[in-house]
Amino acid sequence: MQPQNDVRKQALEQWVGEQLGCVVVGEPASADASFRRYFRFDLGDRTLIGMDAPPEQEDCRPFVQIASLFGDAGVHVPHVVAQDLERGFLLLSDMGTQTWLTHINADNADTLFNKAMDALVKIQCASQPDILPVYDEALLRRELELFPEWYLKTHLGLAISADLRAQLDQVFDLLVKRALGQGRVYVHRDFMPRNLMDSEPNPGVIDFQDAVYGPISYDAICLFKDAFLSWPEDKVLIWLERYWEKARAAHLPVPASFPEFLHDCDLMGAQRHLKVIGIFARIKHRDGKGHYLEDVPRFFAYLRTVIARRPELAALGELLDNLPSTES
Repeated sequence: MQPQNDVRKQALEQWVGEQLGCVVVGEPASADASFRRYFRFDLGDRTLIGMDAPPEQEDCRPFVQIASLFGDAGVHVPHVVAQDLERGFLLLSDMGTQTWLTHINADNADTLFNKAMDALVKIQCASQPDILPVYDEALLRRELELFPEWYLKTHLGLAISADLRAQLDQVFDLLVKRALGQGRVYVHRDFMPRNLMDSEPNPGVIDFQDAVYGPISYDAICLFKDAFLSWPEDKVLIWLERYWEKARAAHLPVPASFPEFLHDCDLMGAQRHLKVIGIFARIKHRDGKGHYLEDVPRFFAYLRTVIARRPELAALGELLDNLPSTES
């Protein structure tokens, strides 16, 4: 529900009207876990999307840059019709109203994921160094620290003892080292059905403004170990191998063997799973959006799967075993 005196929405509507030469009223299109909001403008013969990204919290420039990069790679992304970067307003082509999350299922997942893999390979084939921020050690560690800071301390109320800190450091060092040892490509960082639109051509890719240059396994494991729905592990392994085959055929920097790539995916996935648990706790306790925590058990299940497969993650398993209510 929008506040009656929504000053930024009114300013966005005025700005969009100036771009189009007519009076317009935006209807809420979607919101996400950030401070960005989206409004749909119905122009009769077409619809457009207005993005409201308050400059004090969000920066539109990466969105504009990456939309151009991914679009030039042949990926279907929103076209930037107009921009006011100082005020945090963008006017975008409309990618439709249905994300893949609304209709992907066991019957169509193979077909849809094939399309997603093809789009991902296009993005990765366009990769160049020194264009996007590097997914470096500092960023990987900042993300991992979200888990103890927001989930363990803020959500569970735990003190980080010296022994617990040592366990965390052992696990974090392992995950960071494995991530930094991978080939680097453009990384969307949230490449999953919720950010893939049912559009023509399919998929439309959105929510890419945080893209970086980093480990090649990241987006593949993100796609199949989703934040909002889970797939049987045997299917995940089939899809990961299919992606690996496509990446090899495109001469992308994946390992020469699938078992080695899966090893990368498992440890890269563990880094993401810990980060997301921390993010969802932060969204609840800082931003007052508690429903995200409902999906935290999914990430603990993902962690349990890779812990069982990777003996070097035994310390992580022990850490989770000693936490209160980690699975719920």
